[in-house]
Amino acid sequence: MSIKKAAAAALVAALGVTTLAACGADDAGKASGPSGAPAPKTVTLVSHDSFNASKEVLAAFTRQTGFTVKVLKSGDAGEAVNKEILTKGSPQGDVFFGVDNTLLSRALDNGIFVPYAAKGLDGVPAAYRLDKEQRVTPIDSGDICVNYDKKYFADKKLAPPVTFDDLAKPAYRDLLVVENPERSSPGLGFLLGTAAKYGDDGWQDYWKKLKANGVKTVDSWELAYNQEFSGSAGGKQAKGDRPLVVSYASSPPVEVLYAEPQPKTAPTGVSTGTCFRQTEFAGLLNGAKNPEGGKALIDFLISKKFQEDMPLQMFVNPVAKDAALPELFTKHGVVIDKPETMAPEKIAEKRDPWIQQWSSLVLK
Repeated sequence: MSIKKAAAAALVAALGVTTLAACGADDAGKASGPSGAPAPKTVTLVSHDSFNASKEVLAAFTRQTGFTVKVLKSGDAGEAVNKEILTKGSPQGDVFFGVDNTLLSRALDNGIFVPYAAKGLDGVPAAYRLDKEQRVTPIDSGDICVNYDKKYFADKKLAPPVTFDDLAKPAYRDLLVVENPERSSPGLGFLLGTAAKYGDDGWQDYWKKLKANGVKTVDSWELAYNQEFSGSAGGKQAKGDRPLVVSYASSPPVEVLYAEPQPKTAPTGVSTGTCFRQTEFAGLLNGAKNPEGGKALIDFLISKKFQEDMPLQMFVNPVAKDAALPELFTKHGVVIDKPETMAPEKIAEKRDPWIQQWSSLVLK
């Protein structure tokens, strides 16, 4: 999660829930800079649109550190990363949150982060720590998977798809909507999942089959999930007609949490054989005006308090070993035992040429 998402803030907005833009007053804090002059009292977090945190948790950060958090949202993850690359050295903020393993090498190769060993990092499993130079800190993980509209398939007396292979079958023609991997991190994760499943030379033939089977492509997760997908609250309002969408294994709890009244079971399900594991990171931006505040914020992002707030704010899994999941999340979310994965080095090598090949295959 796009874990968002699970890139869920756009869905939350569609359901009428206010997304946090900032917390606290600008005059909080009494920190000093290296020369003894007052340091900036606001720390700016730049993120994709799906960042969300409770006011109480960010207020706790202000009480602990004296820094007030300002959140600046910059679009989908791919768009947000590209904006930081364009402003390298003169960033929009102090910390960037939301670059994931699919885009990590692009950010690191362009030097938008500076190294920082976060306090509490020893409480995060080594499997999540993908940058040996510690330019980024892992914050959350999630699984990008196809979601399905349970009512649609029940009404049609059709079993929902389970695997990648199923999606290309005639029974599911014109039912799937995906995101453009050039613009969307869930879309890119799904593309990488197909490459991991079918190999460097096999994924192209798979996408030819999907195209022949009527797959629809849109630019963002928000458009796919909240406009085109018939199973989401936003999609129902928009009269979406696609009962299959690329989203997250943790998306179903969103549909339960914000429904009135809350259903006993989630109205959406997860095709468990279509998943790709995503990890999101935060990093101190090169040229940050408030590096001390940025370091304090990164420390806080992997603290137990923030990590336990995340699941029902952004619908992603915490990475801290001591963070517990809420009951609603565990009851209605889906645990993916064997997601597709790919080494960061291979993603770095193959990502851009694969996106170009995908565009030629699917968009032309």
